[in-house]
Amino acid sequence: MRIVCIGGGPAGLYFGLLMKLRNPTYDVSVVERNRPYDTFGWGVVFSDQTLDNLRASDPQSADMILSAFNHWDDIDIHFRGRTIRSSGHGFCGIGRKRLLNILQARCEALGVKLVFETNVTNDDDYDADLIIACDGANSAIRQKYADTYQPDVDVRDCRFVWLGTHKRFDAFTFAFEQTEWGWFQAHAYRFDDDTSTFIVETPESVWRAAGLDEMSKEDGIAFCERLFAKYLDGHPLISNATHLRGSAQWIRFPRVVNRQWVHRKPRAGGGFTPVVLMGDAAHTAHFSIGSGTKLALEDAIELADSIGAHPHDLDAALEHYVSVRSVDVLRIQNAARNSTEWFEHVSRYASFEPEQFAYSLLTRSQRISHENLRARDAHYVSAYEDWLATRAGVTHASGTQSIPPMFTPYSVRGVTLKNRVIVSPMAQYSAVDGVVGDYHLAHLGARAMGGAALVMTEMTCVSSDGRITPGCPGMYTPEQRDAWRRIVDFVHSMSDAKIGMQLGHAGAKASTRVSWDGIDQPLPQGNWPILSASPQQYLAGVSQWSREASFADLREIEAQFVRAAVMADEAGFDWLELHCAHGYLLSSFLSPLTNHRTDEYGGTLANRLRYPLEVFAAIRRVWPQHKPISVRISAHDWVEGGNTPDDAVEIAQAFKAAGADMIDVSSGQVSKAEKPVYGRMFQTPFADRVRNEAGIAAIAVGAISEADHVNSIIAAGRADLCAIARPHLANPAWTLTEAARIGYFGVAWPKQYTAAKAQLERNFERERAQLSAPMEHAR
Repeated sequence: MRIVCIGGGPAGLYFGLLMKLRNPTYDVSVVERNRPYDTFGWGVVFSDQTLDNLRASDPQSADMILSAFNHWDDIDIHFRGRTIRSSGHGFCGIGRKRLLNILQARCEALGVKLVFETNVTNDDDYDADLIIACDGANSAIRQKYADTYQPDVDVRDCRFVWLGTHKRFDAFTFAFEQTEWGWFQAHAYRFDDDTSTFIVETPESVWRAAGLDEMSKEDGIAFCERLFAKYLDGHPLISNATHLRGSAQWIRFPRVVNRQWVHRKPRAGGGFTPVVLMGDAAHTAHFSIGSGTKLALEDAIELADSIGAHPHDLDAALEHYVSVRSVDVLRIQNAARNSTEWFEHVSRYASFEPEQFAYSLLTRSQRISHENLRARDAHYVSAYEDWLATRAGVTHASGTQSIPPMFTPYSVRGVTLKNRVIVSPMAQYSAVDGVVGDYHLAHLGARAMGGAALVMTEMTCVSSDGRITPGCPGMYTPEQRDAWRRIVDFVHSMSDAKIGMQLGHAGAKASTRVSWDGIDQPLPQGNWPILSASPQQYLAGVSQWSREASFADLREIEAQFVRAAVMADEAGFDWLELHCAHGYLLSSFLSPLTNHRTDEYGGTLANRLRYPLEVFAAIRRVWPQHKPISVRISAHDWVEGGNTPDDAVEIAQAFKAAGADMIDVSSGQVSKAEKPVYGRMFQTPFADRVRNEAGIAAIAVGAISEADHVNSIIAAGRADLCAIARPHLANPAWTLTEAARIGYFGVAWPKQYTAAKAQLERNFERERAQLSAPMEHAR
């Protein structure tokens, strides 16, 4: 096989040597535009896991790389005059030039042909069976075949400059400095005996405000030296980008994603030559999680392994390569995106105290969770838990366990929740004429006894016509109120949980079947007229058309919300939530996708907010002042032209000004054209923005399924409460179970269930011991 690698970075060199190592008869060439042993940049970072992958693929080059590494476990975070250290992270630093030299020498020893000072813009110059396009983030080959690869290059907001210094940092160091123009941050780490990488980063707007866009290269470096002088101990900052002038040394990170990774180029004699993307040409991951070189090397490993597994079927090998790597890379890129956005918005977290700021930074990518951090540095996590618990007004007795964040109390107005877990509102479609019965008593009662601090009713409708389905509960008759009071009394008498009611009106999504008979489908008979902010048909060609709500309709519906709020108080509910999400009536006013009105309730976001705010103000006036009201919103419509997280912040600020205590941050379900991006805790970033930009307490929802998720979210200040839905359907005692799973024994169980507590804790303790035994043996 004749293989040509266009680009002599880590991807091309490592793939070349791996292929030659696997089959010495292969003709392998690596073509590089720079001179031999010439490169730009400073140090690169690997995790211990990456080193393990290298050892498995080529022990000889891995040993050479390992002997040149500087290893450290600590991360230091400098913020507002404090230094927070966390250990156990297992990083290695090596000079980029040193890494390439090792790979080049290994290639030469194995017989790989290295061609330097050749800038390839046209792969047609090479007759090969396989061409690897690993020519960097600005790949000429990718551009040539852009119609096939369909690249998406997202240039991020921050400017950064890659510098070096002879100050030896003994930990991976993050330093944050506030200036009159905004925040700057430095990422620094040692990579050889006397040199460290020192990256300075700041948002584009801050960079321009500071005048760095007009400074010479030398003046820009001098600016950074002054700004971070206390960390440099008199050592200068050094640039090795001799080819750049002025502000060109400051660049913006391009996030590269390609829909396809393989282009098949017709050959003169018939057949095709695959041109395969690898490394930065295929994908990039922000330097803040140190994964660009890791991804490049692991691309090379996977493609070499795939060809080895399919030696006579290159198409099958490439299909396997792409199927495996695209998933792995997407996972890393998602984490890198989270990390990138954190550094783009340092000001969002600047009000945090140093302890929480540091924790937020450490867990920014969501790859490192609370328990993962505990495994790395149990002392750090325990101390942080103590700090967080003290701020929540509780301490643990000497010699006892620290309190995990999810089990700290939370107070708002006159209500104190015992922990941070909510049973999310979940439609059950089991009421009769809007009246709840034994099913709801069992459903909500079991979950109240299962350890959650607050159980929420499903959306309870303020009128018969406002119900989603005939099976939805209501709060518009004395019979309904009294049925709810029975459930509230049970929760209060048999548990220490609070109970809240979510009030809503279905709007254009009313008069449909219960979910198991066809979700969102109109009733086969007995449909009632529906209304919304503007005429709409939720399911095109299927749903009823709603009519536009008139002024008189709006006043009547507002009165219905007021009546329902009064009845909820009479029934004894502790908490009220106004449903302004998911395309229901109040949501239909908020979204430009569903609000096309030309009166004072349509047009600008301020106008679209008008009616939901009027309803909120009306229920706040009648709801007791010592009881909280939260508002559920859709923070992202997931449709072009719809509401975005930027709008969500503005919506949250408006409800805060109106007296809301908390925003329940969901997303979507406004339009069937939506294209949400799902994933673990996928809606938590929206709660983070609402909480830390709008300055109002937030509830995180969506794909939160473990205590570890809740602990990470609460500890990092991304939300104040977590609403758990499907896991609570599967296990009413989810909160009690998760406490036992993570080994926290300080949770009170209902006295009727105490016999089960010790047994469950012992079972999980055995599981943890069995899981840790192989790890201890491996050490």
